[in-house]
Amino acid sequence: MASGGILSSVFTSTASAPAAVPIDSLDAWLAALTRPTALTEMAVLLACALLAWLVVRVASRTLHVDGEAPILFGRRLVDGVLFPLLWLIFAYAAQTLLARAFPLAVFKVAIPVLLSLALIRLGVKVLQVAFKTAPLVRALERSISWLAWIAMVLWVSGLLPVMLDQLDNIKWKMGTSTLSVRTMLEGAVTAGVVLLIALWISSALEARLLRSAKGGDLSLRKAFSNAIRALLMFVGLLVALSSVGIDLTALSVLGGAIGVGIGLGLQKLAASYVSGFVMLAERSVRIGDNVRVDGFEGRITDINARYTVVRALSGRESIVPNEMFISGRIENLSLSDTQVLQSTVLSVAYDSDVEQVMRLMTEAAVGQERVLKEPGPGVNLTNFGADGLEFTLNYWMEDPENGQQNLRSRINLAILQSLRANGIEIPYPQRVIHTVAAAPVPASPPDAVAKAAVAVPGISGS
Repeated sequence: MASGGILSSVFTSTASAPAAVPIDSLDAWLAALTRPTALTEMAVLLACALLAWLVVRVASRTLHVDGEAPILFGRRLVDGVLFPLLWLIFAYAAQTLLARAFPLAVFKVAIPVLLSLALIRLGVKVLQVAFKTAPLVRALERSISWLAWIAMVLWVSGLLPVMLDQLDNIKWKMGTSTLSVRTMLEGAVTAGVVLLIALWISSALEARLLRSAKGGDLSLRKAFSNAIRALLMFVGLLVALSSVGIDLTALSVLGGAIGVGIGLGLQKLAASYVSGFVMLAERSVRIGDNVRVDGFEGRITDINARYTVVRALSGRESIVPNEMFISGRIENLSLSDTQVLQSTVLSVAYDSDVEQVMRLMTEAAVGQERVLKEPGPGVNLTNFGADGLEFTLNYWMEDPENGQQNLRSRINLAILQSLRANGIEIPYPQRVIHTVAAAPVPASPPDAVAKAAVAVPGISGS
């Protein structure tokens, strides 16, 4: 057999162990369940479960995880991977000890069930953490569950070794390698397990890297975690291919073909990927920055290898290719700092007290918590308008993601309330109209009036 994968080693080790129950001994196994020793096995199995629960509980309290390790501990103590894994280890150790005293019946089924449960938990939890919003996660979870339980049933019934031997006889030659259906199945399982472990390690590293990062540091750590995940996935894929027996030197031809494809048809895609790492390394844009790109203004919520997600205050999200951040012009409203200048304009009557108006407008801005005290707000007389004096209030804020119109509205309401309380008038639009008296029209002779009346139709000249 050309493969040395994980599935092959598991089946080889379990074939000699007392875990598999042949079909012809099924009656003997059912008879063994009625013996008093079966109750002892069940009690030991429950004791192993209680011991695993206690170990997980002590570990969670000692490490103070509090939801920071969703794969190992899960949302509850028995929801993660650690509980079924410890239960499987304790049960296997108990099986080894009890097998010396009397024949086993319960453990022959319990060990495969616990192994399937541990594999299902591992696959489901890793996929949930690595791909939180992917639509195919639920389908993959169900597929892993069905495959694990079917393999457990075949294992317990004794059909699995027979099926593997038959599948090993179906062979074909591919280049210098000889493959069989069993080899391909073992390679697929090996690839799945290796990729799950790679995703687990990368998710754990990403959670630790991004736990306390902010701003530019967050973007740099995000890029580092993406690079680690890609490297681990690539290494896992190579390990899986080598376990199947595929010659990895054939990948050099594939790499050359990919290079030609990138050079010809994937220029935009390659540019976006390269631009993503460049912008994260240069830190020209960071997660949390407020930017305006291609007429769309919003806050950067995520930077991926190919695109960047910009979320507007209205809730709309724009998927922007990273190439636009490198080759085009963008406005970063919070590159050096997060302070944003905002202003409001007010007109008052010409006979108003200018100093009082400026003081009231300043107090209205200072009274808002979101307005920065340094630099503080300022008021200027900016124009002599047609209807009154125009004042401009300038103030700074550093949290535009919480809204800008709402802050301007609160300040305007405070200004309006202060002006009304102090009797300061906001003038209505005024226009002065000058009329010029028309010159007197000279009287016409009576004969001319009579002729004009006759000339107009419908007017009699009596």
